[in-house]
Amino acid sequence: MTAISRRTVLAAAGTAGLVLATAGIATATHNGGTQHTAAQQAAAQKGRVQLRLPAPTGPARVGTTSLHLVDHARKDPWTSAKRELMVSLWYPARDVQDHKRAPWLPPASTALDKQQTSRNLQTSLDNVDYPVTHGHQDAPVRGRRHPVVLFSPGYGAIRAHGTALVQDLASRGYVVVTIDHTHDAQFVEFPKGRLELTRKPSNPTEEEAERETAKALRARQDDTKFVLDQLPTLNTGGNPDAEHRRLPGGLRGSLDLSKIGMFGHSLGGDTTAETMAEDPRIAAGVNMDGTFFGPVAATGLDRPFMLMGNATHGRDNDSTWEDFWSNLRGWRRQLLLRESGHQTFTDQSPLGQQLIKALPIPPAVVAKLRESIGTINAGRAVAAERAYLTAFFDLHLRHRDDHLLSKPSPKYPEIEFIP
Repeated sequence: MTAISRRTVLAAAGTAGLVLATAGIATATHNGGTQHTAAQQAAAQKGRVQLRLPAPTGPARVGTTSLHLVDHARKDPWTSAKRELMVSLWYPARDVQDHKRAPWLPPASTALDKQQTSRNLQTSLDNVDYPVTHGHQDAPVRGRRHPVVLFSPGYGAIRAHGTALVQDLASRGYVVVTIDHTHDAQFVEFPKGRLELTRKPSNPTEEEAERETAKALRARQDDTKFVLDQLPTLNTGGNPDAEHRRLPGGLRGSLDLSKIGMFGHSLGGDTTAETMAEDPRIAAGVNMDGTFFGPVAATGLDRPFMLMGNATHGRDNDSTWEDFWSNLRGWRRQLLLRESGHQTFTDQSPLGQQLIKALPIPPAVVAKLRESIGTINAGRAVAAERAYLTAFFDLHLRHRDDHLLSKPSPKYPEIEFIP
């Protein structure tokens, strides 16, 4: 295991929520002082803090719905019960009237996440309201035969962490399916508020982390293939939801299953590549800052693939990226996002920067959080990530080339092309 991979896995193994990468720093900062700036103290006294996600930039309004899926043919590797998943669909909506915008997290998850985040940030979140997404709950689907993109979050993370990117793809005509990997994720909320918590060790040794990562990666590949198996049912008017809740109107026939892509963050990026190696249904993939743990680094792929790394992560210091790159036999591209950290590719970037401005967080905790989300302006980071993700999937699923991936663009100076 490389130095990058070990650091990434252990950092992600602690907790979920807004401050994933600050896990384990509370003890270290108690003696580091809790002096707060006058600006932080003033911000905390202003009243409630409403966190917000960047609005989608595409022409379509966005709808969303969630599904509870049960794989009756497979046992959960952590519990031996039937494998259960929660997934969300994000899609271009025909009409959003009378369809409320969905919350970033459902109620039980919000309460637990606030508790964990407050502990890690060493400050109260009592006056903080979590974001409302730009996805309208169960709104009818607009149009037919949209390309499909799957999303897998990082190790220990939840599917909501990709919302800023996912809802933008939906506004541009994609149906995006986000996956929670139960018992790998810190928590997953099922219908009626049932929470399933992680089964991973809280403070793993390096050896334990390697075993758990391998176990999680195998489960994630099987989860992804199972979700892919459910898409034809949805597309023909079936309802795979375990509670048979009513599905959005217009969903039948809305998926173009000949055009499927996938992207993921951290271990979700590796999940993308490893699943592609086993399942030809995924035509193109993107790994956002994830080290490779499985055999795909050695075997490579023959389909389009893009690597997006943070400012300190690339082929020069992660041997698995170098191996994977040399074994790619199709279209390939590597990009670096300047001034970024590992979590810059998640919702923790915009939300974390808002928390830093609004709350009296101890300086040592702020420094650790900034190390995780980078120093790049979150708005600029999200804009660049959205632009290059869209350009990639437009090129390889829709065969539309805006030439953004051909060479560096003055519009996005934050993106560096790695030859």
